Amino acid sequence: MTIDDLKKDNLILLEVLSGSKSFGLDTPTSDTDIKGVFYLPKEKIFGLEYIPQVSNESNDIVYYELGRFIELLTKNNPNILEILASPPDCILYKNPIMDKLRLEDFLSKLCKDAFAGYATTQIKKARGLKKKIVNPLPKEKETIIDFCFILEGHNAVPFNNWLKQHNLQQEKCGLSNISNSKGMYALFYDYSGNLKYKGVLQKESSNTVVTSSIPKNEKQLAYLSFNLEAYSSYCKKYREYWDWVEKRNDERYSTNMHHGKNYDSKNMMHTIRLLQSAEQILEKNSLSIKVNNREELLKIKKGEFDYDEILEKANNLLKNIERLYSKSNLPESPDKSKAEDILISMRSILYK
Repeated sequence: MTIDDLKKDNLILLEVLSGSKSFGLDTPTSDTDIKGVFYLPKEKIFGLEYIPQVSNESNDIVYYELGRFIELLTKNNPNILEILASPPDCILYKNPIMDKLRLEDFLSKLCKDAFAGYATTQIKKARGLKKKIVNPLPKEKETIIDFCFILEGHNAVPFNNWLKQHNLQQEKCGLSNISNSKGMYALFYDYSGNLKYKGVLQKESSNTVVTSSIPKNEKQLAYLSFNLEAYSSYCKKYREYWDWVEKRNDERYSTNMHHGKNYDSKNMMHTIRLLQSAEQILEKNSLSIKVNNREELLKIKKGEFDYDEILEKANNLLKNIERLYSKSNLPESPDKSKAEDILISMRSILYK
């Protein structure tokens, strides 16, 4: 099922502008995000083809099936509560049946974990991004040889340096396991060219060193240590970094590089906004998503604050959220029985 199918069959119940335009944080370059609610034809509800969500390829237009929408409301999902709290000027279409869903029936103390928990996750993501920005990885991938070392007295010399120092080739090296010594190998060298050792690295894609058959009485040249844990950790970081490079939003990345603060400023702006929303719900028992501190939030987006300043602001909001939570008279969670009754009554009307 596609968005065109929803529109063709008149299945859309709610359609709103979401994201920066609904928050009052849009600028001339802002994208237009649309969210909404739809209901499935009766045969799909009764059959095996339940579809909880329909979106376009870029995921900036998303519609939630009515049952899924209400289920997420009962979990105080931030994105879903924000759809229900959309200001009038952002509502593109609203079927009268949606009036049965009232924001006050769903606001609860769950928002502390839903909003603040999500915000904390975003902070962790920003920290991860900060590491990627500050510590870029070269496109040329290192090999296991870069994690091999030769023991010389109390020192461990990089294998590549040792090879150059002694004018040797890794292809003529032969390794033999040493019992009870993880990652340690006896290294032999084929000076004659007749021993057919396999070398240390057999293929560029190898993920461990290779051992050779060593003739008896061959003289050992050195001890080699291969740090498999460090190599595995590097491979994971390399894969994550270049996956991120491939998928990152280049315009957003350029903004982050331009302001030079080494963090995803747009991410942190929305983190602070989410925390302020949780604060508002617990303090006022309501949610108005149109912000009243636009300039401050846009300054965060522009990178006009240091990373530590943003973290301090976030931590202060988290402390206040904990304080408000302890005093709030909101229910611990939404009344699921009531939510289910509302859903049944809406489906009864829709399916007559």
